[in-house]
Amino acid sequence: MRIVASSTTIGFLNVAVDRRTMPDGESDTDEQSEEPGDEMAALGAKIEELQKELQYAKAETANARQRGQRDRAEAIKFGGAGLASRIIPAIDALEKALTNENGDNQAISDGVKMTLNSLKNALKSEGVTILETTGQTFDPTQMEAIATVPVEEGQESGLVLEELESGYLLHDRVLRPAKVIVTSE
Repeated sequence: MRIVASSTTIGFLNVAVDRRTMPDGESDTDEQSEEPGDEMAALGAKIEELQKELQYAKAETANARQRGQRDRAEAIKFGGAGLASRIIPAIDALEKALTNENGDNQAISDGVKMTLNSLKNALKSEGVTILETTGQTFDPTQMEAIATVPVEEGQESGLVLEELESGYLLHDRVLRPAKVIVTSE
């Protein structure tokens, strides 16, 4: 039996119906159990199902493209994290050199200050910021408590008293937590 349809998809499916194999003893001329209307309804349902699958596939492709763009943007935004993490100890060493200077050679001291400022400005231009911790409430997501000191009268518990090592953020991610001394009860 041949069903004529205007759609190429229905036509393709009709060819598949025409070519189906019949069980032994039956022929195409035998009366078939399904009516032509039933076959058209089944084919229409199959077409709708395939169209839905195509829609889902298109949506999944669009989602994958958006995920890729988001991942690429994040890689660009946080790509300098490794370099910044390696530069931060050099900044710490230069700051220690300045605090331990004895004033013998002003030119060396000035050179160290300029180098330190240059490194800090380079990191700042890439989105690296220094965490401000002294006097702030202890935040375990950005700080590491090295020691605790008992609360004195009039002080709050969980307050940062002293910063032993600066903490750094790259945009909103912690590059290095600040090492601090905190008050506790």
